[in-house]
Amino acid sequence: MDERRRLLIALLPELRGYARFLVRGTAEADDLVQETLVRALPALPQLVNGTSLRPWLFAILRNAFFEQARRRRSEHAALQNSPIETGASLPEQHGRVDLTDLQRHLFALPPLLREALVLVGAHGLSYEEAAAICGVPVGTMKARVSRGRAQLARAMAAPFREPEG
Repeated sequence: MDERRRLLIALLPELRGYARFLVRGTAEADDLVQETLVRALPALPQLVNGTSLRPWLFAILRNAFFEQARRRRSEHAALQNSPIETGASLPEQHGRVDLTDLQRHLFALPPLLREALVLVGAHGLSYEEAAAICGVPVGTMKARVSRGRAQLARAMAAPFREPEG
């Protein structure tokens, strides 16, 4: 096994952690990591020497997440516009898992702010690495982290309310 594959394997827990902050469920996070690996493994031999594997994998995971979100929105819109009615209804959820206050408040943040906090705060990436992953200027990443921290601090100080929408 070459060095890049060893590094990739060592980064799996971090990828899974990042995916868990993008999606709520562990199964969805594992699927997202698997999709990342399916995309990354064939491209691994073509990677330029000196390329940092961590930001590259995080960018692939992020792109896969947003592609899946776009696909879900398109599918949802198509189903909403469908003239066929099945008469079926979604089951009610009675067994919601109690989350910690921090996790609830973190998931209540807008996705871009949550992502910035997770990359810089939880994963310890530099602003430059996080900005490269998200494809934004460093100043934008710094602003997102700052706004995210401020919103999270305000939310933690007040009683929790579910976000609308």
